[in-house]
Amino acid sequence: MRFKVIDFPSTYSYSSDSKYIPLEFYNEVFPVSKTVDMFLGYFNSYTFSVLSESFAEFIYYGGNIRIITNHYYTSDDFNNLIREEENTENYNKVENIVTDLLKLKNALDTRGQLFFDCLKYLKKQKRLKLQPVFFGKQDMAHHKKMIFYDGEMSILTQGSMNFTPAGIAKNGESFQIEVPWNGEVSRERIKKEKEHFEKVFNQEHKGYRYLKSDDLEAVIDKIGNEKELKDLLIDTIDMDAENNEYISRVKKLKEKRKKKFEEIIDKIENEPNFPFPQGPRDYQQEAYERWYENDFSGVFAMATGTGKTITSLNCLLQGYKQEKKYNAIILVPSIALLNQWEEEVGEFNFQNILKVGGGNNWEKDLANYVSNYSWGIKKDLIIISTYGSFVTDRFQKYFNKVQENFLLIADEAHNMGASQIKKRLPTVKVNSKIGLSATPKRIYDPEGTDAIDAFFNDSPPYIYSFSMERALKEERLTEYKYFPKIVELQDEELERYIELSKKLLRYFDFDKGVFKKDPIVEKLLLIRKNIIHKAHNKINCFKNIISDLEKQEKLKYVFTYVPEGYVYDDQGDGERMLNHFMKAAIGIKPGLKINSYTAEDDDLKGILTGFSEGKIEMLFAMKMLDEGVDVPRAEVGVFCSSTGNPRQFIQRRGRLLRKHDEKSFATIYDMVVVPSMNANNTNTFRMEKSQVKAELRRVAYFSSLSMNFYDTRDELQSLCSKYELNIDEIIDEL
Repeated sequence: MRFKVIDFPSTYSYSSDSKYIPLEFYNEVFPVSKTVDMFLGYFNSYTFSVLSESFAEFIYYGGNIRIITNHYYTSDDFNNLIREEENTENYNKVENIVTDLLKLKNALDTRGQLFFDCLKYLKKQKRLKLQPVFFGKQDMAHHKKMIFYDGEMSILTQGSMNFTPAGIAKNGESFQIEVPWNGEVSRERIKKEKEHFEKVFNQEHKGYRYLKSDDLEAVIDKIGNEKELKDLLIDTIDMDAENNEYISRVKKLKEKRKKKFEEIIDKIENEPNFPFPQGPRDYQQEAYERWYENDFSGVFAMATGTGKTITSLNCLLQGYKQEKKYNAIILVPSIALLNQWEEEVGEFNFQNILKVGGGNNWEKDLANYVSNYSWGIKKDLIIISTYGSFVTDRFQKYFNKVQENFLLIADEAHNMGASQIKKRLPTVKVNSKIGLSATPKRIYDPEGTDAIDAFFNDSPPYIYSFSMERALKEERLTEYKYFPKIVELQDEELERYIELSKKLLRYFDFDKGVFKKDPIVEKLLLIRKNIIHKAHNKINCFKNIISDLEKQEKLKYVFTYVPEGYVYDDQGDGERMLNHFMKAAIGIKPGLKINSYTAEDDDLKGILTGFSEGKIEMLFAMKMLDEGVDVPRAEVGVFCSSTGNPRQFIQRRGRLLRKHDEKSFATIYDMVVVPSMNANNTNTFRMEKSQVKAELRRVAYFSSLSMNFYDTRDELQSLCSKYELNIDEIIDEL
């Protein structure tokens, strides 16, 4: 909504003794405004209570207000808004109030501590700014001008009214409005007043003295006969006591505004809407526009933590705004994400949600939906399904009958290239689709990658990309320190590794630097990878990392990714590597509160809650938490599980880089296992050099984005020297 749709008086003036009274102006203009600049003589914050519904909307939708005043304040304003005492005790509570329109309105009505807590919050967020001034050496500023901006144009008011309860809701006040569509004179006046306000507010006008809290006075005692000072102390308007025509009109206006406000609340509570009042970010809206232009199809290749979920649901919301209906199927790789998406969908106020997979009973509800659909009854529905359930015949026999009206959102969309799902793609006939992934490309599976690109009618760099570099630069993600830890194989492991490497030599293409396609190659590489995966020296490296963290007093909010599988002793008895690492942590610090996070663990949501609250200090996972799960409290990551797949590392790193108020940066330890090869066997050395270089590309990339890049560069230099590699050249190649 913009100012131009408001029904202003033909004279563009408001006064207490006319058809259009001041309260009506504020009720209409505040909810539409993005910013309000006030150049006032007197200001009383309780005016916001008189305008509680309108001002609540203004704040809820992201409005900012700046006020220039003279040196007089009510004692309440002086004590709560002027003194520089910082009180963050109720910060989180108030943050929830400010993002809930009804709670915010009620808080503004209270005129008590909660009222001022909200204003303090706005002040801390720099959304409410006060600048007291003297004109000249000692004269009070008596300006009564206000500039309102709706995102496209500004309007200006000038007149006799102070921004006080008495000024707004009592007799004898008037002001004139300048609007840009009334001609060049009005536009010039608005422009000049905006320039003047900026100059004074930014303390650049030499005609004003800019006051500190010591220069201000709280109006509490004798105030003389000056009417405006007396009006400053009036913080309530008794609608029953003053039974005159004007008060009656004020009362009717407030009732009218209250009814309109209730309609807005009803709409917020019962219709799908964006979960944040300021609406989607510019880049989220841009992603929607690109998707729209690509005929409602495409991939959002967005770094972990940049809001892929919200970006895709905004596309569904935009469709609802146009069609007044919604149908979507959301595909996820895990039960944890099934539940997480349910919460996210609920935040958008999409009501009818059906979960498929994870032990949920869905078939009866879906069968009823399909039956109603066949009779022309097409209700709104959101299906959230695991990929495993989506591909089953049991699910497809229903979904095939209704799919044409559904938007398909594929979370962690690289899963769409897996063999079982890829086989289903030709039968999926949805007209709208979005793929979400930080890493859409399937490493070592070009056919799977091609299938994904074809399904979404997209290809690199995709219709919308949001890189990790950009996310860090724009502070969407937490910065991180990166510590690669070189782990070498023990003699026995190295001997076996070299033996396998010699067998692999005959399959290695030295010109292209890759292995030839052959089933034997895959088998040999898997065996050799397992040696790297279970390298015994990882435990010693892990113990050293835990000791370092304990010395730094950082053994809290720690994620540890450990290798899968078992280790065996000389008698052939096996133990899960997970347990091996957990025991090692306890060995360094007895009493450390640890927990595993695996498919075998119960109450995974409860485990994450305990971790975020600090009740669990260190969490051990294998493959769980790789994809999509939000754990913003995690501060330290220890990656003991080497992987040749960059996607896995990117996703794991993404778990650490989510923003959190109490996290200034993240710390990542990454074990890089390499064989200690020498140049005696030239061909074997050349093959390993190529493999090490491929691993160093990943390490160098993540290092180059870290806060401590030059430290990690030095750490990698010894490895580069052994293999006659240059780390700077590797980074340049990236």
